[in-house]
Amino acid sequence: MRRGGALLWLSVRAQAGPFALAIVGATLFAVMAVVGTVVIGRITDKVIIPAFEEGGVSNRAVALAAAAVIGASLLRIVGVVLRRYFGQMAQRRMQMLWFKRVTDRYLAVPLSWFDDQPTGQLLAHADADCERSTIAMQPLPFSIGVLIIIIVSMTLLAFVDPVLLAVAVCLFPGLALINKAYTKRVEGPAAATQARVGDVSAVAHESFEGTLLVKTLGLEAREVARLKEKADQLRQERLIVGRLRAGFEPGLDALPSLGTIALLWLGAGRLASGAITTGQLVQAMVLFGILAFPFRIVGFLLEELPRAVVANDRVQQVLVAPKRLLPTTTVALPTGPLDVVLDAVSFTHGPDAVLRDVSARVAPGEVVALVGATGSGKSTLCSLIAHLIDPDAGSVLIGGVPLPETDPVEFHRTTALVFQESFLFSDSVRENLSLGDDIDDDVIFAALDIAKARSFVERLPHGLDEKLGERGVTLSGGQRQRLSLARALLRQPRVLLLDDATSAVDATVERAILDGLRHSVAATTVIVAHRISTIALADRVLMLDGGRITAEGTHHELLAQPSYAALVRAYEQAPL
Repeated sequence: MRRGGALLWLSVRAQAGPFALAIVGATLFAVMAVVGTVVIGRITDKVIIPAFEEGGVSNRAVALAAAAVIGASLLRIVGVVLRRYFGQMAQRRMQMLWFKRVTDRYLAVPLSWFDDQPTGQLLAHADADCERSTIAMQPLPFSIGVLIIIIVSMTLLAFVDPVLLAVAVCLFPGLALINKAYTKRVEGPAAATQARVGDVSAVAHESFEGTLLVKTLGLEAREVARLKEKADQLRQERLIVGRLRAGFEPGLDALPSLGTIALLWLGAGRLASGAITTGQLVQAMVLFGILAFPFRIVGFLLEELPRAVVANDRVQQVLVAPKRLLPTTTVALPTGPLDVVLDAVSFTHGPDAVLRDVSARVAPGEVVALVGATGSGKSTLCSLIAHLIDPDAGSVLIGGVPLPETDPVEFHRTTALVFQESFLFSDSVRENLSLGDDIDDDVIFAALDIAKARSFVERLPHGLDEKLGERGVTLSGGQRQRLSLARALLRQPRVLLLDDATSAVDATVERAILDGLRHSVAATTVIVAHRISTIALADRVLMLDGGRITAEGTHHELLAQPSYAALVRAYEQAPL
């Protein structure tokens, strides 16, 4: 309850304006609900009972009674509208705030943080957990209105008859006991349920992401079984929560009904003894009828609060993730092609040292090939230069400026990294290349010419406006790589990093692409290469082995070194 109260108070402070208006509506409803019982009690004594007596009642009395009922009802309606409209506004705005905080944190954390986060859990945090964190806000304004109803009702019952008041007072300890037992038992299953939602999302995402693998290896039955297992686990956790709710809700519904029965039994005796009037008994009965539904709302609040707390705990796991530090002051990069300097750079991933004390310089406009066995650190080096990750030791400089001191916006305009695995959005070719910028078709086709992608784009049924499947699945691997390269070239980078970005095209096309880059793009270029033809085109070659640069020079110079010659022979014998 303490954690739930803290969560609700945080939400109320964040959405103070609409929540205050919702409380105004709830208060108006509560006051008029109780006033309505007074009106009904008075009408019973002054209009209904006299109507059966000799002489009856006047038309004016009936009209005033009707006006009083209608007036109280209209004010209750106004209160309901205010409470629901602004209550929903407060809840939805708070959901939007959690959504924004989680997604902003996703953008701010280091790339390495995502290595240990399953995609399904990330989706669950950014969707179901954020939504569930605010679920207790929905009944909160009404629950506060209920407190007002209870206070005013108890005051009225005290004036009507202390004996009848005692019946109402006995309801609240029962509610407290039921709630305590429920919250104690439901928090664990509620937490497990939210975790299982992430597990189901993770399996579904992996199955969809690996559609080609699933189909080619005939893994449909296996994937169905995996999803069924996780879904069954989610079902079991939800059944546990459902059984707890099934035991809690009937008890909550029964309390007002039991109170009404007790009230009717005692009230009949009090009426017979003349201690109260018929109108006062009717008023007390109507008050209990009004309290029955608000009790249900309070129960709903208490029921949802543990699940909201659990969901918010999962959201907080994201929000406490360390942000990547941004520079307080930035240094502008010089104009023209930029040099790249690695100064004693080391990087460790988990228990393994990927790079060890790497130092090198790539001159402005130079084309350098990175070679080495699998796992030697080539891709990690590209990620460091692209500032996707930070070194554990040493520094990386672009144009003489350490990466942490560069302006992030300027840096990302300056540097482009094209991966072996090319990602394309489920959108048109034009949007995948321009990424929403207003770029002339002539400029787009110029980039496509360099990437040797113009011919196949023009053959598409709708050309640049052709819609691509998710992740570009409607294109071949080589076509996706060439579009990704053209997209990078449209940013006019001054540092271009190609992490095996032409591996899916044949050697002739790759040579044409690299020739086009050399003659048409004024950029310092670092290429992770596995083909001799690509390596030979580079101005210089850096050989990585065990996380260290073990050889440096032109391709022909390095052939004299046995380790490099052995690597080249392995490349020559590798299947294309």
